[in-house]
Amino acid sequence: MIHVLTAVILISTALIIYPYLIYPVILRLLPRAPAPEFDADVKTSVTLVFCAYNEARSIQEKIANIERLKARYPDLEVLVYDDGSSDNTLEALEARADLLEVVAGQGRQGKAHGMKILAARASGDIIVFTDANVLLDDDGIARIRGWFADPAIGGLCGRLIYLGEGNSATASVGGAYWRLEEKIKDLESATGNVMGADGSIFAIRRGLYPQFPDTVLDDLTVSMATVFAGSRLIKCNDVIAYERLVASRKDEFARKVRISARAFHTHMFLRPQLRRMKALDKFKYLSRKFVRWFGGLFLLINVTAVLVLGFLVSVWLGLLIALGLVLASAVGPRLGFKPLDLIFEVALAMIATLVGVMKAIRGQTFQTWTPAASR
Repeated sequence: MIHVLTAVILISTALIIYPYLIYPVILRLLPRAPAPEFDADVKTSVTLVFCAYNEARSIQEKIANIERLKARYPDLEVLVYDDGSSDNTLEALEARADLLEVVAGQGRQGKAHGMKILAARASGDIIVFTDANVLLDDDGIARIRGWFADPAIGGLCGRLIYLGEGNSATASVGGAYWRLEEKIKDLESATGNVMGADGSIFAIRRGLYPQFPDTVLDDLTVSMATVFAGSRLIKCNDVIAYERLVASRKDEFARKVRISARAFHTHMFLRPQLRRMKALDKFKYLSRKFVRWFGGLFLLINVTAVLVLGFLVSVWLGLLIALGLVLASAVGPRLGFKPLDLIFEVALAMIATLVGVMKAIRGQTFQTWTPAASR
């Protein structure tokens, strides 16, 4: 029995760390794909789109960002969908008709619904997707045009830089996690395709925009459509965007539950197309997405096995381990001890992701969103 539990502990530990430590090492060993071509002189038409809901705290900063972009790129089309905001977000947007075109939604319909409406209205050959609380670097549009000069490129992910990492342990873990995520995307891009884009900043050719229900995660669905079409989805670190981190543990837990539930629901919707991907892309998708979704389950199995093994060795050892786990989870986060805080935040993120996946498996979906109060 001890040997079995030891094996369970080793295997579960390997599965927990696999997406973050082992998978990147494997990516480094894979052959490199051809480097994409860049042409700074290309003037492809571009449409920038985003959805907004109750963004009063950040909408003026977003409008100022758009103003700078329009001054530099007068031909840039900017479309925004307001998802039934109850604050002054819609009024602030409509007051700047000189910069952007606003589509006012009829009540809460969700981001996917809004993005489909905007994509149908877009006239640019390239559609750039972003969020209402994200700021795009002034050089971003020019860099996006340059990378799409390569006909093999169907979509690209930009580089997101998070602000406010020192505000809390939650923000610190979020920042560290995102830096690792950016490095993994770099490696995926170097070996062929990135396995899906984050909604903060990505772009695709307008002709590749897919059809999908309002309940899926549109960022993943739209970006993966480029891979399904046989084009490349690459990461471009010179296309830069900025976003503030969530500082509240409660906000971040709810955000991860919502995102993972929608992501796994999207996975089930995309399964027929995922099965037709090339072997390398299937491996990358399973490594980066699927194994990570169940990290919380592997963590629970690991902790249970450690606890049972402790009791098998000695009742006192088992009780000591149990007491340590209780104190670490109940008291640890209040002590202000950073290493313990970080471990707790990582474990909490894994559990939140698992909760979201379980909700999706049971058929629960999250169509709408609410901006985090602690950004």
